[in-house]
Amino acid sequence: MSVEIILIILSSLVVFSYLFDLVARQFKIPSVILLLLSGIGLHYLSDLLQLPKLNFGPILPLVGTIGLILIVLEGALELKLEKDNIGLIRRSLGSAFFILIITSVSLALLYYFISGEDFRTIFINAIPLGVISSAIAIPSASVLSAERKEFIIYESSLSDIFGVILFNFMITNQTVNANAFFRLGWQTVLILVLSLIFCLALLYLLKRITHHLKFFLIIAMLILIYAIGKFYHLPTLVIVLAFGLFLNNLHWIQHPTFKRIFSYDNFSKDLTQLTQLSGESAFIVRTFFFLIFGFTLNVESLFHLDVLRNGMIIISIIYLIRIIYQKIFVRAATLAEYFLAPRGLISILLFFSIPDTLRLKDIGDGLLFFVILSTSVIMTFGFFSLPKKKAPEAPSQNSHPV
Repeated sequence: MSVEIILIILSSLVVFSYLFDLVARQFKIPSVILLLLSGIGLHYLSDLLQLPKLNFGPILPLVGTIGLILIVLEGALELKLEKDNIGLIRRSLGSAFFILIITSVSLALLYYFISGEDFRTIFINAIPLGVISSAIAIPSASVLSAERKEFIIYESSLSDIFGVILFNFMITNQTVNANAFFRLGWQTVLILVLSLIFCLALLYLLKRITHHLKFFLIIAMLILIYAIGKFYHLPTLVIVLAFGLFLNNLHWIQHPTFKRIFSYDNFSKDLTQLTQLSGESAFIVRTFFFLIFGFTLNVESLFHLDVLRNGMIIISIIYLIRIIYQKIFVRAATLAEYFLAPRGLISILLFFSIPDTLRLKDIGDGLLFFVILSTSVIMTFGFFSLPKKKAPEAPSQNSHPV
């Protein structure tokens, strides 16, 4: 295949992704569904044309990890920490944490009846489907009101972070005891201290770098920090979230020494450019991730009887727990939010990070694919409950939805 043909295909995919976004916002359909269907269509088209098979498996986790970092950064750069939002933040934190734990434990019990494996093994396999995907939830939340959108950004981002922490905790500890929790405690303190240090260091770089190319350097450093932390099983996604919140809420810090060292005249302009760059980068990475995921999807596996039966039970557990929790503790939640619990990028990354020795043979890729597709479709029908006055807002200059 010539270079020109490859360029035509890649650029056409980006154009179609943008058109999908316009259609999605108009009809309240998550663009991820259109991207997944396009990936599946490309797979069958390549079979029809007898094109050489490409192995995207090794690059899917790489693209997904970069996408996760950019998506969390993009969402954090939109959030304002105001006194009026303290209750909303507290509720979103509780929703993310308790729904993750309750859902993961419930799915683990289901897996026990299916496989009969030990608790650690079944719980590790349950965590990926207990996490809400911010990659789908954040852009899809654009159809909600500003306050409810903010809740979803917090909830889904924190769900990703808690899910990664819980997953790494279970992977790195053969037995869950007092020493394991003590180790988790000092790692949490360490990551909070590192978050403060790196936020200040990156802000200082923003001020001092005079070269016209500096925003990709900042993003590259965030990716570097995340990768180093992940290598040592630290929840460095917290640093990404903290950095976005830090930049977008500097107005709270009025200390003269801080302002003298870190404040500068062009900060607002730089923040706008960084927000736009992270949004557009997230758009590109998210596009190719879900296209590749759809391309590698084994559609036939979705129709196996075991996959359909177990998938329906898992979906029922996910939504039953979410609806009950939000009805009791998040009373401002709309009907659409009850069904805004997609599984996606983070579920895929965690699922493929499970060591072969711990992966359940009865819980295969087909079940994961079924739950991801089903939760996206159910979320779409949930959006139809929204009144017309909450139709999608026009995208702002500072963000690029997907």
